Amino acid sequence: MKPVHEILPDTPPLESKGDRPLKFTFENEPDSLIYYHLSENESARELLQKLREDDFAKEHIAPKSGISLSSFSEAINGRGAEQLQYVFQELCLLSRGIIPRQYSDMGNIVLTDGSLTDAVLSMYRADYRGNSRKARGHFGFDLSHGIPSAVCLTAGKGAERPCVSRILSPGQTGVMDRGYNSTIKFLKFVKWKN
Repeated sequence: MKPVHEILPDTPPLESKGDRPLKFTFENEPDSLIYYHLSENESARELLQKLREDDFAKEHIAPKSGISLSSFSEAINGRGAEQLQYVFQELCLLSRGIIPRQYSDMGNIVLTDGSLTDAVLSMYRADYRGNSRKARGHFGFDLSHGIPSAVCLTAGKGAERPCVSRILSPGQTGVMDRGYNSTIKFLKFVKWKN
């Protein structure tokens, strides 16, 4: 978690949607979400119980002053999507500087695809049928370094095309399904190279 903790001071702040300041800040969120998934919790209540009772969780994960269900729910309600995207992008940049590049003779290839994902605590019971609320992550994968390179979040039924310009950069070759295809954007991408 050291690289994440080094990025956190520069991360956009997670702001309260109410009148009082958040007791559970974004600095607490990455550790808590990772702990939530690694310890295979099934609910926020179960996570909070572990943060109160488990010695490791109390020492390394929970806020020093503790956390109530209402304070946790208020903070996690905003999901910190903007902050998580920022941390993700910064980790990708950091990783590219550390991991040696392979397949350099093929150029800079980025594989792209989208997927529905169980990304947040409240999505555990989400129903992905009909008109239910959904979220989709569109991900770029840097083939040369063997790591993720970008993420774009949309509504579950959101268009894929707007994400291409957020996932690809000038000089990169994108490999993606036709849902991302746009003749207008393709012509712009070709101009990047010329």
